[in-house]
Amino acid sequence: MDPLIGVTIRSAIVTVGLFLLTFLLGKGKALMELDGKTIFLFGASGMMAGLLGMWTYYGALKIEATSKIVPIAACYPLVTALLSVLVLKEGITLYRVIGTALIVSGVWLVK
Repeated sequence: MDPLIGVTIRSAIVTVGLFLLTFLLGKGKALMELDGKTIFLFGASGMMAGLLGMWTYYGALKIEATSKIVPIAACYPLVTALLSVLVLKEGITLYRVIGTALIVSGVWLVK
């Protein structure tokens, strides 16, 4: 199956589920009151992670072994840790260094 078709099916089902859950939990009014900037920021995030990220992930799964792709995709905490230090100026702690080293080690072990 084409990766784009997979992302489309997945996203459509998730969208329906999210709308149902939002309104069943009484959050529909809050959803309708969101300002344009908030909608834009969450929309941009969804386009990058939800569309481009999943499309490339499914595409990679189609051409390479799952045992190689999934660990690489699962190293997003490494990106988060690095960006939190570089962009958000969060401190470097011993636990963060150990955690980052474990992520890199795990990806290296399954390569």
